[in-house]
Parts: sequence; structure tokens; C-alpha cells
Amino acid sequence: MRLLSLLFQRVFRIGRLTVIDATGKSQIFGEGEKPALTIRVHDDATARRIFFNPRLAIGEAYMDGRLTIENGDIYDFLDFCAINLQHLEQRGLTFDFGYRLQLLFRRFQQFNPISRAQRNVAHHYDLSGTLYDLFLDNDRQYSCAYFTTDNDSLEVAQDNKKRHIAAKLLLKPGARVLDIGSGWGGLGIYLAKVGAGEVLGVTLSSEQHKVSNQRAAAAGLDGQVRFDLRDYRQQTGTFDRIVSVGMFEHVGVNHYREFFEHLKSLLAEDGVALLHSIGRSDGPGTTNSWIRKYIFPGGYSPALSEVLPAVEKAGLWVTDIEILRLHYADTLKEWRRRFQQARDEVRNLYDERFCRMWEFYLAGSEIAFRRQGHMVFQMQIAKSVNAVPLTRDYIQEWERANAGRANLAV
Repeated sequence: MRLLSLLFQRVFRIGRLTVIDATGKSQIFGEGEKPALTIRVHDDATARRIFFNPRLAIGEAYMDGRLTIENGDIYDFLDFCAINLQHLEQRGLTFDFGYRLQLLFRRFQQFNPISRAQRNVAHHYDLSGTLYDLFLDNDRQYSCAYFTTDNDSLEVAQDNKKRHIAAKLLLKPGARVLDIGSGWGGLGIYLAKVGAGEVLGVTLSSEQHKVSNQRAAAAGLDGQVRFDLRDYRQQTGTFDRIVSVGMFEHVGVNHYREFFEHLKSLLAEDGVALLHSIGRSDGPGTTNSWIRKYIFPGGYSPALSEVLPAVEKAGLWVTDIEILRLHYADTLKEWRRRFQQARDEVRNLYDERFCRMWEFYLAGSEIAFRRQGHMVFQMQIAKSVNAVPLTRDYIQEWERANAGRANLAV
């Protein structure tokens, strides 16, 4: 516990953290009164692991019940940590030298050839469909929603997101659309119903592939909408519109130029593409080691400074960029609330350790958007300089005209 005390004395200055060790002895860290939290570290081995590798070991200890929150919850504790880390960084200090070492190996961590990419996707997206039904909206949109008012429900905000994306795609009658990383098919089905002529979705998740085609058939669209189990790099043909939502985070920095060059080869000369991805506002970094090990192996959320050079080298136009700042934080807040509400059902599906793992994942992800510089960017891309109108008025005009068609994909 002595080593952990040294770390906590260095990091925790704002608020008050009480730590109870394996013997029941308490120590207080911090110079303020609020926020005030109490945690219990149940054994000395856990304390040592946290000292040497906090980014990984805190999450593992929470999952295993070796670190428990005595007052508050895991969100409160992680938020407390984030506030203090911000303060530390403002003073020009760091607490985790291992993070700098990870930066050196990030290209290896993000090396995603087709076979490895398929395994990484299966790790997360081939979990029980019942799990996702318990906390996602009724269209299973597993990406950032778009809140236009403080009163929007998750369902409304996810409908807003689909409509916002469709508006930026400038759909035309008969347009052939490719959806890269098509999830459970909701966006592809929506695009078909609001104007696309033909939609092809590609995914590496066998579970999503099965469900997507079932949904298209149930909607009477199996002749217009199809989903294939295929890596985007294996796709051929020409498409008038290409969309990718929540997939670019799985590409890896080594493959960005490959991604955009292949996108260019698939896009019609007058075509338009829309890329929706998590990003980071503070420049290149590396994926949190706990997230990489347990939630998204091979995943990485890029800085725009890493993405734009690859677009430029591919010879493509960036015709619009929009930054969604706190929309994903609010999305994750609602997912976390619904997950907690259905926690007993999740435990019956898996076990207590799985529940704690996902609590840590959802809470930590929300804090990343509120405190740690994460955001979402929507990047509109074209081959031709005149593929889209000169002003952005067409986006709102299309959204207003299609506002009554919110639930078409359900």
C-alpha cells in the first residue's frame, strides 16, 4: 500500500479520496472537501499492480471485485480521477510513464490485416443480441446519437443522427449506396426508405450480418438492401454514395491511407462519402490499455491531424467537417442508465464480472467525452470539387423536409 500512497499523493489534489486498505486502515488524499469518495483496495497485490500500471490495473481490480467503491459509484470515481489528471497535466506533470512507452508501440497495436480485424470485431460485436437490446435504442444504433434539444429521448436522438447523415449524403433517386461497417442494418434500411436506390452493407460481425439481412427481409427490402460478411478492402464496384459510421475506429493508423485510397476506388466520379468516427481533440495518442485488452482490441480513435493527411494523399476533397462535442457523452449516459436498469438481466446472460466490466467501459467512455478531449467528427468527402452545393443550407433543408420520417427503419 505504501507505493500506492505515493502515487495517490502525487495525483489527487482536488477533492478528497479516502482509501481503505486490506487491514481496514484508512488514508485520505486530496486538499478539498468535494467531491468526496471512499474506495477499498482489498489486497496488497492489487495496490502494487495499480501503482505500476494504473490504466490497466484499476479496471481489472474493479472487474474482479478487488477494488470497490464504498460511497458513490464507478462513474464518480473515474470522474474524480479525470478531474485530478486534468489538474496534473495543467501543471505540466504526468503520472504514468508507461503511457509514453505505449505510444512507441501503437502501430503494432493497431496492425489490423483482414484476419485480425475479423477477430477483433467478433470479440465485441458477436456478443449476445439480447445484451444490446437491453441498453440500445429500438433500432440498435451503436454509435453517437444527435441531440437537437435537451428533451430528446435516445430514440429521437438516434433518428436525428440517421437523418443528419442522410442529409449530408445528398441522396438521389436510384443512388447506389455502400455502408462500410453496417452494424445491425438500421442505417442502411433507413437510407433505402428515404431515397437510396440500392444499399449494400458490409460487416465483419457474423451476428450483425445475420440480423441485418433478417431485418431487411422483414421490412420487405431484401431486393433493395443487402448485407454481406466482408472486409471493406475486399469490396469492389462503384457506388454513388458511401457511408461509414462507427467503423473507422477499428481501421488503425497504419491503414488510413489504404482505407481512403480504397474508398476513392469505390466512389463514383461525382460521388459523396460521409465518415462518422470518434476522434480526439488533443492530437495523436494511444488507446487506453484496459479498453484495448477487454473492449476494443485493435481499436483507436484518431486525431484529425492523423486522418486529413491520408485523405489528402488519396487525392480526395474534404467538403465538410462537423465536430460533435458532447453528443456522445449524452448518448453514453443514457446507455449507462439503461444498462444499470437491466443489470440483473445482463448478469443472468453472463456474470457479475461481465457486468462490472461493462459498467467500467460505459462510465469511462462517457468521461472521455466530458473531460478527456474525445469527440465525434463527421467528414464529408468527394472526388470532385463541385460534388456538393457551395453552402450548407441543403443539410437543414433536407432534414426539415424529412422530419416526419423518423421511424422508418424500426
